[in-house]
Amino acid sequence: MFSITIGAITNILGPILYKRFFDILTTSNGFNANIYDLTQILIKILVIYLIGWVFWRIATFTNSYFQTKIMADLSNTCFHYLHKHSVNFFNNNFVGSLVKKVNRFSRAFEGIADALTWELLPLTVSVTSIVIVLSFRNLILGISVLVWVILYCISNYIFSLYKLKYDIQRSALNSKVTGVLADTITNHSNIKLFTGHKREESLFMKITTELQKLHRFCWDLGNKFEAVQVLFMIFLEIGMFYVALKLWQKQMVSIGDFVLIQAYLFTIFHQLWNFGRVIRHYYEHMADAKEMTEILETPHEIKDVRNAQKLEVKKGKIEFKNVTFFYHQTRRIFSKLNLIIKPQEKIALVGPSGSGKTSFVNLLLRNYDLENGKILIDNQKISQVTQESIWKNISLVPQDPILFHRTLIENIRYGNPQTTDAEVAKAAKSAHCDIFIDQLYTKYQTYVGERGVKLSGGERQRIAIARAIIKNSPILVLDEATSSLDSKSEELIQDALNTLMKDKTVIVIAHRLSTIMKMDRIIVFDEGKIIEQGTHQELINNKLGLYKKLWEKQICSFT
Repeated sequence: MFSITIGAITNILGPILYKRFFDILTTSNGFNANIYDLTQILIKILVIYLIGWVFWRIATFTNSYFQTKIMADLSNTCFHYLHKHSVNFFNNNFVGSLVKKVNRFSRAFEGIADALTWELLPLTVSVTSIVIVLSFRNLILGISVLVWVILYCISNYIFSLYKLKYDIQRSALNSKVTGVLADTITNHSNIKLFTGHKREESLFMKITTELQKLHRFCWDLGNKFEAVQVLFMIFLEIGMFYVALKLWQKQMVSIGDFVLIQAYLFTIFHQLWNFGRVIRHYYEHMADAKEMTEILETPHEIKDVRNAQKLEVKKGKIEFKNVTFFYHQTRRIFSKLNLIIKPQEKIALVGPSGSGKTSFVNLLLRNYDLENGKILIDNQKISQVTQESIWKNISLVPQDPILFHRTLIENIRYGNPQTTDAEVAKAAKSAHCDIFIDQLYTKYQTYVGERGVKLSGGERQRIAIARAIIKNSPILVLDEATSSLDSKSEELIQDALNTLMKDKTVIVIAHRLSTIMKMDRIIVFDEGKIIEQGTHQELINNKLGLYKKLWEKQICSFT
């Protein structure tokens, strides 16, 4: 800011010397002009402009250093805060919209910082200096410029505030367009399979047309106001020269003053011409930053308590005590649910869709907080320990694993970044990933595509199992971990899972009951309540039980 101020002042000093230069020329008789004095003035102008050049360079390099660091810091802050939001938050927001909001946030800072640093600060310094210089030459000239600048800036400010609401609408609609586009790209296979291309194209065209109309409206507003701006400038220039002409008649100003006035008018017009755009762009950037700011100001739904300790799991005992939970405070899932899972016990959760199996696991992972009751792991309340330590001690193999668009070795090693290549290969072999990895040209260095789309469902699941083997947490959750496998692969994976489950507390969510027959205990859920529990054989013997009905239905479907 100091360097920019000095640089802007040097731009004002130059025309003062040029005024003296032309005054000497006009008061001398042709070639009798004092060449020495004129040369000295040119040398002074050169020195002043070189000083300005030095300070402008200091400003640009200093700005490059600090502004880029701040932009990176803002992006990192957004990343850190965004990923601390709950699962529920991400379920309610488009991925594409969130990405755009993060990118816009740092870009908005760049635009605002540039406006304040390179536009408004030099403008303030230049206009103030010009008014002072002209006032010393003649008070009428200084006051005329000052009044004009004030009226010009006020009109720009009022217009920018009027246009702000439309800029906010444009920013929100722009995010909506990005969200719809990202959603269709994610569901590209559904669009093809359900012949939805024309429907989606029509929907996208409708939204983009709305955005186009809003863009055009905003741009037309700007064009109309710029037309008014030009008239302001024309009247100032002609008015200033008319006043100067009258003063010249009275010998109150010199010919050099006309040069000074013209130079200063060019400076004012150049900077104030951008002033309207700067103010409007400032508010546009503020509108762009508004959406991400709202996310940063939205409290995290799930928070660690102050001085939360790390979860220490030595045995793996899990207790649900009088657990009551509602989705969105409206739909009741559990009411005073009680369940104890013994250390290293292998249990299966079964029941109809919506009975509470997935909610049970989500609460254990603390993806949601309880209304009442408590969940304990080795007698430690999970609400009193850090979320990171909970996730560290629980491995989850989901029904539909999602992989990073990274190499196979990076995806497997994600379970434990400290593992060696040899340990990764061993885990991959235990999960029978080596069968398909060895067939790939680049082996473990193969990129799997976004969300792992280059792999089959079964291959992704085996990678997820290898990742869980690498993580080696004391508590293991399997969410229908063999659902995407053919019979041969399932047999291989069951063998890998038996190795993985050793010496661990295991929770299996199962729809295919044939995969859980050897579990220590089977818990049957229905409408958020535990209605049966026992071994497979015990539940089969209960002819009136839900498990018996589910078993018979599945057996009949295979015969």
